[in-house]
Amino acid sequence: MSQAPNTYLALSGGVGGAKLSLGLAHVLGDRLSIIVNTGDDFEHLGLYIAPDLDTALYTLADRVNAATGWGRSGETWSFMRALAELGGPGWFQLGDGDLATHVLRTERLRQGASLTAVSAELARRLSIAAHILPMCDEPLRTVLESDVGTLSFQEYFVRERCRPRLRQIRFDGAAQAKPTRQVSEALADRRLAGIIICPSNPWLSVDPILAVPGLKQALRAARVPIVAVSPIIAGQAVKGPAAKIMAELGMAADSRSIAGYYAGLIDGLIIDVEDAALAPDMPLPVRVTKTLMHARDDKIALARACLSFCAELGPAASAR
Repeated sequence: MSQAPNTYLALSGGVGGAKLSLGLAHVLGDRLSIIVNTGDDFEHLGLYIAPDLDTALYTLADRVNAATGWGRSGETWSFMRALAELGGPGWFQLGDGDLATHVLRTERLRQGASLTAVSAELARRLSIAAHILPMCDEPLRTVLESDVGTLSFQEYFVRERCRPRLRQIRFDGAAQAKPTRQVSEALADRRLAGIIICPSNPWLSVDPILAVPGLKQALRAARVPIVAVSPIIAGQAVKGPAAKIMAELGMAADSRSIAGYYAGLIDGLIIDVEDAALAPDMPLPVRVTKTLMHARDDKIALARACLSFCAELGPAASAR
C-alpha cells in the first residue's frame, strides 16, 4: 500500500504571506492548510471586513489586484464615489466587487455561520483547493498604543498609514479565543511534514495568530520542522512597516533580529541572497535563497525551497 502524501501548514498574514501561500498551493493543492491572521478584521459601515482572509482568497483564486497585492483585479469604485458624495468615510477603500464578499460574509455570520465555515464556502466558490483557515472564530483584535493614542489596526495601517510611533501592541479578546477544530485537526494530521511561517510582519500578522491560547504550544507539539521566511531583505521590509516597527521596538532591522524573535519556535530561517553574509552568525540553521517574489515562478521557487528545507530539518525537528 502506498503511503499517503504529506501535508503542510502555513501561517500567513497579508500580501507577503499570500504570495508564498500561492506558491505553496501550486505545489501542494489540497495538501496545504493556511492559518490566516484575523487580528486585522473589523466592522466598517455595518460590514464584517477580513482583509487578510480576502487577500488569501483573491490571491489563491488568481483574482487579486497585481499592482497592489490586495483587493480584486479589474475593480471599479462606484460605491466609494457615491459614499463620498453623501459625506461618508472614505479612508478605507471598498471596491464594488469586493463589497460582494463583505456583504455575503456579513450576512452568513448574522445567520449564525462561523468565520471558518464562511471562509470555506468562499474558497469553494472561488475554486481554491487549499484549506484557508481563520486562526480563530472568536473576535481577537490587534490594538496599537502609539504616540497619538490608542489605534485599531486599520486606523493605524490604513487611515494613519503607519506614521504613528508604536509603543505597545496588544491583542484584545485573546483570552476568549481558541483554535478552531479545523486548525487543531491540521496540526494533528499524522501526514503533517512541515510548518511554514510566511514572510508576514511578525508583530502585526504572525503574533496575533500565536496569541490564540494554546496555538503556539500546539505548533511546538506537532513535532515537525517549523521554518520561517524572513520578511526583511537588506534592512528593509518588502512591503509594510516591519522595519519601522523593529526600529521603534529597539531592534536592528535585519534577519538576525527575526531569528531572535522566533527563537524557541522555529527550527530554521530562510533569508534572501542579499543577506547571505548574515548566515554564519545565525543561531539556527539557515537557507539562503531568493525571497523577493515578483512573478509566479518566484513564488513557486520559494515554496519549493521551504519544503526542501523542512525535509532537510526533519530528523532534528522531531526531537524538539
